[in-house]
Amino acid sequence: MTMKSKKREALTAAGWRVGDAADFLGLTAEERQLVELRLTLALAIRRQRQASGLSQKQLGERIGTTQPRVAKIEVGAPDVSLDQLVRAYAAAGGRIQCQPPRSPITTKSNRLRVAL
Repeated sequence: MTMKSKKREALTAAGWRVGDAADFLGLTAEERQLVELRLTLALAIRRQRQASGLSQKQLGERIGTTQPRVAKIEVGAPDVSLDQLVRAYAAAGGRIQCQPPRSPITTKSNRLRVAL
């Protein structure tokens, strides 16, 4: 969600600093990307599980864990590894495709494209 420009200007004029959670926490660009990846995966897992008609318990059985752990996976808890997130997404029926940049010379961005 973005703040309306008039409200942002009014807050800034009143001496407030305006930013997002990553700004507040002082995250580096790499840390910000990692947080975004984890949250994107967590949301994709929940959506894929629901689309597949699986309960959290059923997904847990597929990946060899418990329902409470699946609940943590679906919110991207800090103690959940990226490996667990990827395995849960695949077990829910999702497919991950990675497309590395073609060439640093011909691409405008060096972003790795991940289709969930």
